[in-house]
Amino acid sequence: MNATTASTHLLPARAGLGLKPEHVGEILDTEPDVGFFEVHAENYMGDGGAPHRALGEIVTRYPLSLHGVGLSIGAERPLDPAHLARLRVLIDRYRPQSFSEHLAWSTHESGFLNDLLPLPYTGSTLRRVADHVDQVQQAVGRQMLLENPSTYILFEDSTIDEVDFLERVAARTGCGLLLDVNNVMVSAVNHRADPFAYIDRFPVERVGEIHLAGYDETLDGAGDRLLIDAHGSKVSDDVSALYRHTIDRAGPLPTLIEWDNDVPAFPVLLAEAARAEAVLDAATSRRDARLARRA
Repeated sequence: MNATTASTHLLPARAGLGLKPEHVGEILDTEPDVGFFEVHAENYMGDGGAPHRALGEIVTRYPLSLHGVGLSIGAERPLDPAHLARLRVLIDRYRPQSFSEHLAWSTHESGFLNDLLPLPYTGSTLRRVADHVDQVQQAVGRQMLLENPSTYILFEDSTIDEVDFLERVAARTGCGLLLDVNNVMVSAVNHRADPFAYIDRFPVERVGEIHLAGYDETLDGAGDRLLIDAHGSKVSDDVSALYRHTIDRAGPLPTLIEWDNDVPAFPVLLAEAARAEAVLDAATSRRDARLARRA
């Protein structure tokens, strides 16, 4: 069932930042030139208090992206109706320009696992994920974006390529996609795949937002590179190159800098946003030049 009630492209095609409590005062005092801010939905599911007062001020000045981490879209058990109800209240309260979740699972029986775990890409998994996406979109009354995961294992019983899996979910449900470029790099290196080929096949026309982040690196038991989606450092040069390739193919898209661990001073985040904004500006200039030549 197609349950979309909102367009994929509502955020400005600019660089955005995650909203951190330690930076809220500085942001409200200085009103930096940032395209949008993003928050994790689960951090705002209480009824009131300082977080809501701060976010209420932010949304009067900036577009908002709401990013969920707790729906467990890929789980075998049904979605939690109480969680969906809290999410609907939050969306109705703040009217975010974008709402997204992960292609992952984090629940088992009655327990909740503090991780975003991968799932095999099979026909039955595809049906379950599509049903859950439909249920979410019906519950919140708007379109959601589904994010590609970072993975460290592959399943022998997978029968569908990840890009094809995401494309089929989007086609069945009308959801949009969130393209995490850092996740593409992490998964590609870990599985010895080509990240540029992944981007070349990705349905960029369905993308409503891009994520960039820093990764950690170590060696696996065989001595090969192992990347970890850590969100605790600057965007690496190889991810930046993959991002430029993505924007060359897709055109300017809203781009979030994710930095959730070892959060630095706000000017460091602004500098990261400026790097992404320069890529977006260059793409906009190229697009405008092409349109001018056709006129």
